[in-house]
Amino acid sequence: MSSIHIITDSTAYLEKPYLENHAVTVVPLSVHFNGEIQNEGFPGNFDAFYEKLKTSSSFPSTSQPSAGEFLKAYQKPLDQGNEIIVITISSGISGTYHSAHTAVELSGASHRISVIDSQTTAGNLKGLVQIAVDLAAEGKERKEIVSILEAQKNNSGVRLTVDTLDYLKKGGRLSNAGALIGNLLNIKPVLGLIDGIVRPVSKARGKKKALQQMIDAIPPTTFLIHIAHALAFEEAEQLKEVVAQNFPDATVVLSELGPVIGSHLGPGALGILYLHH
Repeated sequence: MSSIHIITDSTAYLEKPYLENHAVTVVPLSVHFNGEIQNEGFPGNFDAFYEKLKTSSSFPSTSQPSAGEFLKAYQKPLDQGNEIIVITISSGISGTYHSAHTAVELSGASHRISVIDSQTTAGNLKGLVQIAVDLAAEGKERKEIVSILEAQKNNSGVRLTVDTLDYLKKGGRLSNAGALIGNLLNIKPVLGLIDGIVRPVSKARGKKKALQQMIDAIPPTTFLIHIAHALAFEEAEQLKEVVAQNFPDATVVLSELGPVIGSHLGPGALGILYLHH
């Protein structure tokens, strides 16, 4: 049994069976939609949210966990004598890292807890968590694991594109006129996480060309690729096959985007998230 406990947030989109088999705790972000507030949930439970998003005139908002929620998550591992590594969604797109950091100060156990701003999310965050779990199982010390993760997070990349510009418009990332013209011309943006912040990287006429630009961005030394989707399983499956053919030495897996990330992109969104050497 490892003496290091890993904590992350719900945007890692870790499946429940993995959590049950490893010493990992998930502190959830929450989604405010149509007057209801719910925890983000886990993969396998997101379809109903996207179906509702497609037909709703309102747009969801999201909120980070409180410092109190992180403090509660720290208590049991600390009581058991464990050290803790916390890996969160990028501080450039959520205040989750700040909450986790504040909770460390409140815990009075800062000498036993490390908090990492992953500067990424979704599949890459999941990959970092899994690396941490494996290193802890090998008996690596907390500071060594943190050093490895800090280096690895800099060797990562994200590319995302959308089915329609409507959700970028609703989320305030695109003007009404920009969305109208873009949809008329079938313009698909390619978004990246640059220095932990979502930024436009390029654009293409049509989704097929956008996806090719995303594939072209993957470095040859990549070892883990997540093909992420928001209610677009069949398209994601096809993209996975193409990527796997192009990168035979990499592990290529499908993963779902949950409401916190996916609502801003909309149903039909696709992403390629990768870790490289």
